[in-house]
Amino acid sequence: MPVRPTAARPTALLIALVAVAATACGGGSGSDPDTVKVSFKQSTDNSIHVMDDYLAGIKKQFEKANPGKKVELVPIKAPDSEYYTKLQQMLRSPKTAPDLVYEDTFLINSDITSGYLKPLDPYLAKWPDWNRFLDTAKTAAKAEDGKTYGVPDGTDTRGLWFSKDIFQKAGLPADWQPKTWDDVLGAARTIKAEVPDVIPLNVYTGKPVGEAATMQTFEMLLYGTDDAENQSQDPLYDRTSKKWVAGSDGFKDSLAFVETVYKEKLGPDIEDALDPNVMTRVRGEWLPQGKLGIALDGSWLPQDWLPGSGHEWPEWSDELGLAAMPTQHGQAPGKVSMSGGWTWSIPDKAANPDLAFEFVKTMQTKANAQKWYIANSGIAVRKDVADDPAYAKAQPGTEFFTDLVASTHYRPAYPAYPKVSTAIQEAMEGVTTGDMSVQEAARAYDDELENATDNQVVER
Repeated sequence: MPVRPTAARPTALLIALVAVAATACGGGSGSDPDTVKVSFKQSTDNSIHVMDDYLAGIKKQFEKANPGKKVELVPIKAPDSEYYTKLQQMLRSPKTAPDLVYEDTFLINSDITSGYLKPLDPYLAKWPDWNRFLDTAKTAAKAEDGKTYGVPDGTDTRGLWFSKDIFQKAGLPADWQPKTWDDVLGAARTIKAEVPDVIPLNVYTGKPVGEAATMQTFEMLLYGTDDAENQSQDPLYDRTSKKWVAGSDGFKDSLAFVETVYKEKLGPDIEDALDPNVMTRVRGEWLPQGKLGIALDGSWLPQDWLPGSGHEWPEWSDELGLAAMPTQHGQAPGKVSMSGGWTWSIPDKAANPDLAFEFVKTMQTKANAQKWYIANSGIAVRKDVADDPAYAKAQPGTEFFTDLVASTHYRPAYPAYPKVSTAIQEAMEGVTTGDMSVQEAARAYDDELENATDNQVVER
């Protein structure tokens, strides 16, 4: 699933919505010991019911296998940032805490640090299937205390989507596989010259799109620079000193790439790029309608094009090509990806934690996990599913994006990360609009990094 922006400040309306959601949840004291309450993010697009349909099927299966036990699904229909805020409100009290919650790995450490979630290690130690999960995916829900607070239900990777029709008109190869950043920019410049009525390249930028700018664009660049030292160290966070990295050349180079895209008008118009709905336009309009040449984006896009999605596009696999995002100069390992994902977690104040984990085990059988990965255009985190030919061939692109897991990175999603991410978005927006030079934006980021991390900063 797509990664998420930083939680917004609650408005009066949002506070009212939180109260309604909390009342609807009604967990904690007085809860039925035979009912597990499951809270999740419901899509705000009324035509998309992937999660609802999946959970309804699991509920039916669980109740049949456990006579006398009931599942109460508690959807929270809200934009991403409001979902985080509502969820945190609910987790604060045993009266409103559900038994199971859907947590974005982007913010899970904040909830762990706040004491909202229960460590799952005692359950995981007795669950043989946990050994089938990929080690990299397990780390997504592991806190600095070494304990695990969630079971991942899939991951995602990122790469370059490109229009074969636009490439043909521009004289570019149908099997395009760029080796360097310059190759990507070169293709965009060719499209601009040869097919002037389309957008050559989309890279998300600025605060309006939140974490999509940070992860889909900036970190896809930064983790492909020499700062990553062939993946042996994190270019954002120094794990040895446990401090955040400032003053890096890779950071400036990544900003320079973004600046080039918008300064040379290789991307969307700036007002479109800074529209909070630009992600919907990429998936629902620009790519399907042949208006965009190259999109740096995620593995989940096809979920919007499946039958019944409201944006059906059965021809997408014939009309779009896929390429790995290259490292800056083609240095090893040659390609880069970022991964996120969501986990199922048990609130610390859950009334029925044991029953909640039994529901997790039902969701995460091989068959049910595989069904979810395919329905959600997700990437498998169970090794037995990833190795299953039926999974790899279930949907075009699945094999390509699953292969990128070997080259992927996970964000240093520690408690300060949301603030760090916002500072990155501000730097990106500065060079996108031209209000700041690369050097000015990098300096502003370094200054903000000190505030965001309580001066836990190291120069590199």
